[in-house]
Amino acid sequence: MSHRRTFSARFPDMHHVTLDSPPLTPIPNIAAFPISSRKHRAYWYRTTFLALFVLIVVSLYVVFVSQPALRPISFLDVDKARADDGTRPSRWTPEAFRLAALRHRKPNTTTNPASARPQIALNQTQELAAVSSFIASLPQNVIPSTIDPSQPLDPQLVLDFDTRGPHAEEELQAVMDDVWARNPVMLYSKTHSPVSREIKQILDSLYLRPAPTIVEVDHRPDESVLTRLLFRLTSTDELPILLVGGRTVGPPKEIKFLATKGELQKAITEAGAVIDGARKKKAKKL
Repeated sequence: MSHRRTFSARFPDMHHVTLDSPPLTPIPNIAAFPISSRKHRAYWYRTTFLALFVLIVVSLYVVFVSQPALRPISFLDVDKARADDGTRPSRWTPEAFRLAALRHRKPNTTTNPASARPQIALNQTQELAAVSSFIASLPQNVIPSTIDPSQPLDPQLVLDFDTRGPHAEEELQAVMDDVWARNPVMLYSKTHSPVSREIKQILDSLYLRPAPTIVEVDHRPDESVLTRLLFRLTSTDELPILLVGGRTVGPPKEIKFLATKGELQKAITEAGAVIDGARKKKAKKL
């Protein structure tokens, strides 16, 4: 049988406690604990001076002795001559990004430099395909203004693969097949040119699928270098330049003549474009 605790057992009888009785809980002696005195002001002055001295020594060591190896990519190295020439494109153009990335590319440590493969050389047909693929892939892609258009281009400037790799030839052929499959009809034009306007009207009347790729050369920042480059690669001396399946059709007069004879339509069909394909596609939507 469990014992039941009463109220008097849990709480003592407080009737006999008077004001003169000693407290139930003794008051601790505060004087027994040591009280730390405030540090002298000179102590904090010395500590602050020592911390500043250590910080200065560490900074001087990092700047003059350690010399960190990390170096940010400087786009000023792309072409220092542009700083004095305000007519050239800004250093923040895609050209600057591309050239800076190429210059700061890490070398292949697995390949012996003495036995490095030579870079592939492009003939005019391959160079025209590489340039057209470079321009058609992104509108921001521009030909560097520092190159000499009368000389063959550096393949690495317009191709996005390793031009010294063991499969460079196969990748180049894939680029050529892809660019003319995606752009069977490509026109390098001038916006304010009556002749270019006539060629565009001829192409518009064919309702091609895929639609012809039209590059307005006079609206591009690389107009001067691209124009001379196209003249060298196509053996022409004026714009517009019409490419069908990667081949130059001819001067504007010949293009008009071939269109009236139906030869232009035949060449376009052989290149992979569908005549009246766009018109039929629109008719289905209606």
